[in-house]
Amino acid sequence: MEIGIGLDWSLNLTWDQQAELSREAARLGYTSIWTPESTGTDSFQLCAQRWAASRDVTPGGLDTGIAVSPVMYRSPVAFAMSGGTLSQMTGGRFYMGIGTGGVYRPKTRRTMGMPRVSALAMMRDYLITVRGLVAGEQADYQGDVVTLRGVKLGIEPPPRTPVYLGALGPEMLRLSGELADGACLNWCNPEQIAWSREKINEGAAKAGRDPAGIKMVEYIRVCVDDDVDTAKRAYARSTMGYALGQEVPTARERGLGYRGHFERMGFTEELGELDRMRTEGASRDDVADAFSSDLLLNVGYYGQAQGAAAAFGKLAKGLDVAVVRVVAARPTLESTLAVMRACSPSLVTEASG
Repeated sequence: MEIGIGLDWSLNLTWDQQAELSREAARLGYTSIWTPESTGTDSFQLCAQRWAASRDVTPGGLDTGIAVSPVMYRSPVAFAMSGGTLSQMTGGRFYMGIGTGGVYRPKTRRTMGMPRVSALAMMRDYLITVRGLVAGEQADYQGDVVTLRGVKLGIEPPPRTPVYLGALGPEMLRLSGELADGACLNWCNPEQIAWSREKINEGAAKAGRDPAGIKMVEYIRVCVDDDVDTAKRAYARSTMGYALGQEVPTARERGLGYRGHFERMGFTEELGELDRMRTEGASRDDVADAFSSDLLLNVGYYGQAQGAAAAFGKLAKGLDVAVVRVVAARPTLESTLAVMRACSPSLVTEASG
């Protein structure tokens, strides 16, 4: 198992700090640096900057990846151009993760001016066309969402660009096995990782592919501080938008996306109670403080630094690449560095024995 580091916009890093943390990741022995993407800083450019900085420490630089970019923000051709360019630049050290984002929500579709679409059909179309384009193939394709006629990527030779799919539910996981180079998981316990591998293998079998070639990557969030209550609140706040959603969900939405994912792991009753608190006007901090340790420690770690490596190793079982997704307990660079050091690959290996 490889161990990567995940740094996101919540850390409020400057470009100079991004570069220094990339060098520190290389010094600590991490093999890759990952980022999610929203509508902020362009993640392809961020990956390029991080890779370039890591070359100061590691010959050739660290691997770098996006997990994941919502496809509503780019066309398949745009993904192929950006991803292929970055793969060419880094010598094949870039991994491009794509996902649905919130396209299953009517409000998100209205924001982007999108018609109602099948998320599964959309991701099938994107995987087929983006993977074909970065492999140097000409795209002649008509799907439910994407149509391309005679499009070819003008990069020679075609760059090696693995395309991973952000997947939580059974159908997306099977689609990963059928069409993707890997699956990007999120917020999983070891049992959910094993279940995810089963679904990926089912998709691979359907397509006649070797399941061993389809990698599983996952963000595992870690927050450390000497004050455990401070770490818990920061970690719970990072969990809320995923487990609960930005708004109290409808009955249909409860079965979709991250909310459905957390309910599949057995937290339906707790999340329902937290929804009740939100409906009654509870503050964000009050809701965060009401999250149980059982839920939070089931999918990540908060607490003092000395317990982080062992907890991370247990949560990572079954993964090909386990990514330490940094949650800063305090708005300081030192809080980010504390997580990076607490879960350095050598400490995780030692703790896993």
